[in-house]
Amino acid sequence: MNPNRIYLSPPDVGSAEIEYVLEAFQSNWVAPAGPNLDAFEQDFAQLVGSKHAVAVSSGTAALHLALRLAGVGAGDEVLCSSLTFVASASPITYLGAKPVFIDSEARSWNMDPALACAVIEQKAKAGKTPKALILVHLYGQAADISPIKACCDKHGVKLIEDAAEALGATYGEASPGSFGLFGIHSFNGNKIITTGGGGMLVTDDAALANQARFLATQARDAAPHYQHSTIGYNYRLSNIAASIGLGQLTRLSGKVSRRRGHFKAYAEAFKSLPGVTMQPEASWGQSTHWLTCLSIDPKIAGVTREQVRLALEAENIEARPVWKPMHLQPVFASAEMHGGQVSERLFDHGLCLPSGSAMSEEARERVINMIRSQFA
Repeated sequence: MNPNRIYLSPPDVGSAEIEYVLEAFQSNWVAPAGPNLDAFEQDFAQLVGSKHAVAVSSGTAALHLALRLAGVGAGDEVLCSSLTFVASASPITYLGAKPVFIDSEARSWNMDPALACAVIEQKAKAGKTPKALILVHLYGQAADISPIKACCDKHGVKLIEDAAEALGATYGEASPGSFGLFGIHSFNGNKIITTGGGGMLVTDDAALANQARFLATQARDAAPHYQHSTIGYNYRLSNIAASIGLGQLTRLSGKVSRRRGHFKAYAEAFKSLPGVTMQPEASWGQSTHWLTCLSIDPKIAGVTREQVRLALEAENIEARPVWKPMHLQPVFASAEMHGGQVSERLFDHGLCLPSGSAMSEEARERVINMIRSQFA
């Protein structure tokens, strides 16, 4: 086995981040407040085309705040993509609400707009209109936002975009995450940019942004003593973490370019392999290809996704199946699900390959050669 492990999507940091962090230390702004935190929010909002941004401790925290501020409460229904990471759905349950999962469509692997709209129409007619819809932009690829937003607007369903995996992507000329009432982003260590953990809530509504900051700092009322009239959370991002984020933002375009380059190289290398299909790039925008994903049809390929993954692992190369759909997760076994065939097929056949922006061409060739050897 090669002793040099190739990871799926490790952090990629450089000198710019060090300079911002050093500046924060020298100024003694190390708490969840400070000039770099303010600058990070302002720069991020401008980057994604939203009027306001609130930096918090994780993308999950951002989604929890978004749901609460959207008025989601006990007994409400919230539509959510099934093919996603559990953090897209878990915050629904924090508020006592019920997730209703929607299948994917083949064009982008994201939520099926026709199915989502049919479910909203059906529930509205029955007098049970969902409170909100969480639209996930998967693996750097924007979902088809317009038809889903139109249906949400028609019936008063609050649209929340989970753009945790899609920073730097486009839908038309705009950024996914900037169309709904709220957009959420993640800066976990494996994302395109990282703060070592962290997230961002974006919105065009100033009052909601201010309320998000209030709730994220333990909901402390304006008083010289500590007074609280509602329950809040310890969710604010530190000035140190924001300093890392400022440095990461300066390198975002290069990070996206390198990940797209990995996808292109993989696609070229695998175009003649039987049964291999790359995740499609939808016509409505540009994907970042945060992770390069493909599917392997074992009936055509003569090899399964899992056989390929295990062969890579035997050579010290990390690869993972695509997300296990939420409706197949034990924790959501009793949840309502619409469709399922597309997301189940993608889970059975889908594989995520090493895609880090700092991955060398030599490392990528190791991955390519190992996969091609399984089809020899």
